[in-house]
Amino acid sequence: MRQICFVIVMFAAAALRGQVGEFRSALALGVNGGYVLNRVSFNPTVKQNFHGGMTGGITLRYTCEKYFSMFCAVQAEVNFAQMGWKEDIETSQDMYSRTVNYIQVPLLARLSFGREEKGVMGFLVLGPQLGFYLSDSDKRTGEWSSATLGLRPNHVTEQYDLKVQNKFEYGITGGLGLEVNTRRAGHFMVEGRYYFGLSNLFHDGKSDPFGRSANGAIVAKVSYLFDVFSRK
Repeated sequence: MRQICFVIVMFAAAALRGQVGEFRSALALGVNGGYVLNRVSFNPTVKQNFHGGMTGGITLRYTCEKYFSMFCAVQAEVNFAQMGWKEDIETSQDMYSRTVNYIQVPLLARLSFGREEKGVMGFLVLGPQLGFYLSDSDKRTGEWSSATLGLRPNHVTEQYDLKVQNKFEYGITGGLGLEVNTRRAGHFMVEGRYYFGLSNLFHDGKSDPFGRSANGAIVAKVSYLFDVFSRK
C-alpha cells in the first residue's frame, strides 16, 4: 500500500507542476498486444521456470501538457492476460503448470521525450494495476505418485489442489519504451514492463499453507494508437 500511496503523490505533484507547462489536449485510442513471462512468488518456495502467456487489449491515452522537453500524459488500459506458473521439478519426470487468466487494468502516468509530431520518442510509464480473475487451468504430466510427490523440494505440494482464492489482485507496474509518431498513420510503440504483485492468489492466514503467492511478470508488448483529437 505504501507503493500505491507513493504513485498517487507523484500524480498530484505532476498536476501541480503542470500549472507552468505548455498546454496540450490530445486523446489517442488504440490496441496493444504482447507476451507475458510470469512467476508466482511463493513462501514457502516453489522452484519455477517462467510461465509464458499472451496479453492484449485496448489503450486510451490523454496528453495534457509539455513541461520543458517532457510530455506528460495519463494512460489507461483494459487487457486480457495469461499469468500463472510453471514448476521446475528436478526430482522426477513430473511436470506441472498452471495458467491463470485475468482482466488487467493498468492506470499509468506517462512521461515522454523526443519528437512530438513526426519522429521517435522515448517514454516511461508507471502506476498501479488492478486485476480481475477470470479462470484457471492446469497441466500435469509424468507419474504423479505418492513417491514422486514426496521428493518435492521442501515437501511443498499444497498448491496443486488449491483453486485461486483471491479473485481480485493489485500491484505496481512500470516500464520503458520507444514510440514512432507519424502525422497520418498514428503512433507505433514497443515497450517492456515489469509487474510486481502486492496481493496473493491464495489466502495467507496463519493456518494457510502459503504466506505469499503473488504474481511477478515481465511483459513485452507493441501498441498502435490513432489520434481522436489533438489541440495545443
